Amino acid sequence: MDLTKILKPGAVRTLSHLTSKKRLFHELGEVAAQAYGLSAAVAVDGLQERESLGPTGVGHGIALPHARIEDLPGIVGVFLRLEKPLDYDSVDRQPVDLVFALFAPKDSGVDHLKALALVSRTMRDPAVVAKLRANTDPAKLHAVLTEGRGATQAA
Repeated sequence: MDLTKILKPGAVRTLSHLTSKKRLFHELGEVAAQAYGLSAAVAVDGLQERESLGPTGVGHGIALPHARIEDLPGIVGVFLRLEKPLDYDSVDRQPVDLVFALFAPKDSGVDHLKALALVSRTMRDPAVVAKLRANTDPAKLHAVLTEGRGATQAA
């Protein structure tokens, strides 16, 4: 499993500012709808349902919201880079500016966890995070996220 199979170039965006986590989830749902044909409302409901179990802000300005969706053919992702960090109730109480959302089929089981682990490892890589924060162009952001993991691990 690699991020090129999960994240389409059209599912990567830079946003100037959002006013709330609710608005962020709506943006994630809209991007998922445009890029993958998901129902935006179903995507938003799934993210909010998962978030009610506990915040998905993992610290260091990074959030990894995720949801399981009925009738989804495979695991897909949406990445948003926020130009103005957003209060997210993260574990370290820091606002987030990098958001990688995952949407997985209800019955994806271990594959959902593997995808979440892959995204988490990628977003913990200081070189990747620095490049993401240094770029605003969606094509460059997609390239940073999907470039071979071997190259970033060897550095």
